[in-house]
Amino acid sequence: MRGFLDLLPQYDYLYLGDNAHAPYGNRSHETVKRFTEAGVNYLFDQGCSLIIIACNTASSNVMRELQEEKLRQPKVTDKKILGVIRPMAEYVVENSKTGQIGVVGTRATVNSKSYEIELKNLRPDVQVHSTACPLLVPLIEEGWSGKPETRMILKKYLRKLKTCNIDTLILGCTHYPHLLEDFQRIMGKNVQIPHPGEVVAVSLKSYLQRHPEIETKLNKKSSVRFLTTDSAEKFVQIGSEFLGSKLQKAEKIDLAV
Repeated sequence: MRGFLDLLPQYDYLYLGDNAHAPYGNRSHETVKRFTEAGVNYLFDQGCSLIIIACNTASSNVMRELQEEKLRQPKVTDKKILGVIRPMAEYVVENSKTGQIGVVGTRATVNSKSYEIELKNLRPDVQVHSTACPLLVPLIEEGWSGKPETRMILKKYLRKLKTCNIDTLILGCTHYPHLLEDFQRIMGKNVQIPHPGEVVAVSLKSYLQRHPEIETKLNKKSSVRFLTTDSAEKFVQIGSEFLGSKLQKAEKIDLAV
């Protein structure tokens, strides 16, 4: 979210965090689809014309299904659903020198092989090395970023990737940039670790420039609303840490799941 607000502050944003059901990473495909579809339906009902599924687990496992199912309905033919996998894959194939790519994410994201598929579609010679890091999201959510225990677990997760001679590491989870400095310290200066939020924001800017028919439909009053399916107070606390600035408020909603 911070990447969008920094690069494209003129647009109106409605951010929905399904904190009551997060993390999605260890859930079944059917459950992830049910939760994601409920969020998409809610945002469309609120008048959103462009939805970005920022969750890597949802993007990698159910986004294409939702695109095919939802966008074929007459009432939503003028709307779009985008994800975060393709923008990062495009950035990486353009900037990787060796084609040796590492991916870290939830079990669901890693098992889907979505990054590997996208990367190889764009550059068949790449070699992709993936590692699931299921403990990181709960640790970050509980405020354990920067603690020695978290660094120890992260170091263990990255041990195999350090032997693969990768030159780029993809952070395949929206929570992981909160540990970006630790990732960089462990992997070393020869491994580039692009910030997912910044990459996706740049990609969105390019997308809107290429599709003025969509861009002209977006409201431009620089308003931002934050919605959560769990405690608004907790969302404000965690959200402020992620954004690097104090959130004024969040609204609790109920999703029809």
